[in-house]
Amino acid sequence: MPVSRRSLLLGAGAASLIGAANQSGPSLHFPVEPRQRLAVTSYPFRAYIESPSNRARDPKVKGFDLKEFPALMIEKFGIYNINPLGDHLASTEPSYLESFRAAVAKAGSHMVGLGLSGRRFYAPDRETRKAAVEYGRTWVDNARILGSPSVRQHVSGAKGEKPDVALAAESLGELAEYGAHHKVVINLENDSPVAEDPFFLVAVIERVNNPYLRGLPDFGNSLRGHDAAYNQKAVSAMLKHAWNMCHVKDTLRTRDGQVYTVDLKSMFGLAKDYSYRGYFSMEFDTGAGDPFTGTKHLVEESLKYLA
Repeated sequence: MPVSRRSLLLGAGAASLIGAANQSGPSLHFPVEPRQRLAVTSYPFRAYIESPSNRARDPKVKGFDLKEFPALMIEKFGIYNINPLGDHLASTEPSYLESFRAAVAKAGSHMVGLGLSGRRFYAPDRETRKAAVEYGRTWVDNARILGSPSVRQHVSGAKGEKPDVALAAESLGELAEYGAHHKVVINLENDSPVAEDPFFLVAVIERVNNPYLRGLPDFGNSLRGHDAAYNQKAVSAMLKHAWNMCHVKDTLRTRDGQVYTVDLKSMFGLAKDYSYRGYFSMEFDTGAGDPFTGTKHLVEESLKYLA
């Protein structure tokens, strides 16, 4: 039977960042110097990124292919780690993924995570859940070609669907097993207020009990509809299960016009209290202004609290 080019790429192994997994879970050599611990996600720059699957592209501004993103983040912010969104890739063909990985290496940057879209992992319909797992598996394969040690898998739900820990754990457990087999961690983020409620996600993670299913704490998302005390409890719960990624934002603006301010000093303090050693990815809320100016400010603030 002929061997496909995709199989050869996957068989070549993941990026040098990814260590061999052991019985206790994934292994990654995290940096300790503050600036080296920072990353930038492509989400705030979505208006500029040219991709058939990027629905937020603004034709009024000059765009660029995601392959330019690693060098641009180094030029603008001196940040050498990226965690782009899968939807921002111009293609998922192996040849493009390989060329993107080459562009990251040429820039001197590193992939530390890959953001995925939402899927219905707790849907009552079994076929819908199976489709969610297959979607995640496909992107684990893509992450391996790209050299990413993790993917952030969004969880979504249809209107009226109540989050179900047992069903979500069954589906995400399957995905975590696939991730473990291929040395790619599956991260869950506290984002959507219902489908990605932090305490729901923690219950799923604890039920699955697989070191390749982890939490990705977002410093501001759980302020939506709540206060600072609730957000602190939410981030604390997520940090207990975090491995390689946190999202940093200082402002959260909701669609209904609500504005929340994140206490970054407190959030970085929590990360230290929980001995979090992974990356802090800048995710400026574009509702608060220009993403380049906002990201620069986030970098400066993060370095201050990591010093």
